Amino acid sequence: MGYHVIDPDDLNPEPDRPSEMRYVSEAADLDHVGLRVYRVDPGEAIPLSGLHYHDEQEEVFYVTDGTLDVETPDETFAVPAGHFFAAEPESPHRAHNAADAEDPVRVIGMGAPPQSDGHSVDR
Repeated sequence: MGYHVIDPDDLNPEPDRPSEMRYVSEAADLDHVGLRVYRVDPGEAIPLSGLHYHDEQEEVFYVTDGTLDVETPDETFAVPAGHFFAAEPESPHRAHNAADAEDPVRVIGMGAPPQSDGHSVDR
């Protein structure tokens, strides 16, 4: 059996990301779900590749503070604190904090299976 209590503030942010991201799944030795926390300042995005999709990964964002904008080919969703945004495999999306936002957005991101199967979408 294994149990973990993790303070995300004790985790180092991942380098070279467009916003602050900390891997909780690695600290908890989780093998079947990717779990991350984000702080996204105004004008910053969560993904590295802009509008993208995943072959198999289901991706979910839970907004704890602020409003997360999630762009899709059809519309942009404004996801307020206390709400989830879920993207099924092969569904293009890009999560970001609007450039004119006044505050950072805090988000818990989950992906399963935890794999790097993202592809950029050309416009």
